[in-house]
Amino acid sequence: MTRADRPTIRDVARAAGVSKGTVSFALNGRPGVSEDTRERILAAARDLGWTPSTKARALSVSRSFAVGLVLAREPELLGADPFFPSFIAGVERTLSDRGQALVLQVVPESEEEAGYRRLAGAGRVDGVFLLDLRVDDPRMALLEELGMPAVSIARPDVPSGFPAVLVDDRPGIAAAVEHLAGLGHRRIAHVAGPAHFLHGSRRRRAFEDALAEAGLPAGPVVEADFSAAGGAAATRRLLDSDVTAIVYSNDLMAIAGLSVAVECGRAVPAELSVTGFDNTDLAGYVSPALTSVRTDPYLWGRKAAEALLDLIDGGTVDDVPVPAAQLVIRASTAPPPPQ
Repeated sequence: MTRADRPTIRDVARAAGVSKGTVSFALNGRPGVSEDTRERILAAARDLGWTPSTKARALSVSRSFAVGLVLAREPELLGADPFFPSFIAGVERTLSDRGQALVLQVVPESEEEAGYRRLAGAGRVDGVFLLDLRVDDPRMALLEELGMPAVSIARPDVPSGFPAVLVDDRPGIAAAVEHLAGLGHRRIAHVAGPAHFLHGSRRRRAFEDALAEAGLPAGPVVEADFSAAGGAAATRRLLDSDVTAIVYSNDLMAIAGLSVAVECGRAVPAELSVTGFDNTDLAGYVSPALTSVRTDPYLWGRKAAEALLDLIDGGTVDDVPVPAAQLVIRASTAPPPPQ
């Protein structure tokens, strides 16, 4: 039987008429499942010929019932960026339903590899999430070496044997450029995230491709760090140019940029249009309300946790599709001023 043909936890759950979480508890001998239900699940597993993978069998000898997340970001930035609390809330919702825990490590980027090695060496977690994918990310090979199950947020640009939550930022950036071009803007700039982050480089490439698709000249790009201070500094540089619109790589930078523009005497949106990315709660309450790209990190967290736990339980886990990002148009965008 090939790996693709092998019955999964999902198949057992469907046959037994229970949830995947209940199957996991029953097959791992954990409390909280009645004997009748446990026997029904075990019978379904036998009938289907389900067996755990070699890796799952090894893990079952000593399970921590916890998963890990290593974040190589400054703690101050994590506290300011709404993405991470929302993603972690989605993860925790699924983990709570399945009786699991999250081990979070916030480390300097230079200590990131050591963080993963500590988690694996101490047996503190059964698997990990991979956020902030890098260009040519070395962590795929590292986790393969460590034998650590993992789920990545977005498909990496290097070979990976791990499932991914199929987040794609490009349509959202393209929609923002298309919207601005439709309003008549011809000089559009981009405040990008760090180029070594895959989502930073992909959003920049999507911006450049969308300009070309709209028949517009290449616009100026300023790289920042996803922080409010970085967005403010990038905006000050762009205000010295002739741009009439700025596409920001996240809401935090866009809101800071909007504030700087008004402070410098550039009316938004009468003289400068601004778009963000992530559609955070604050986007609808700043003045003017921010046009932004809606994403759902809470859902990504839930889906990533479900996939990782299924992978740890020995199931065959495919990449996980999620809804495409959508542009939410608000008051921060308008036609450019007359030339």
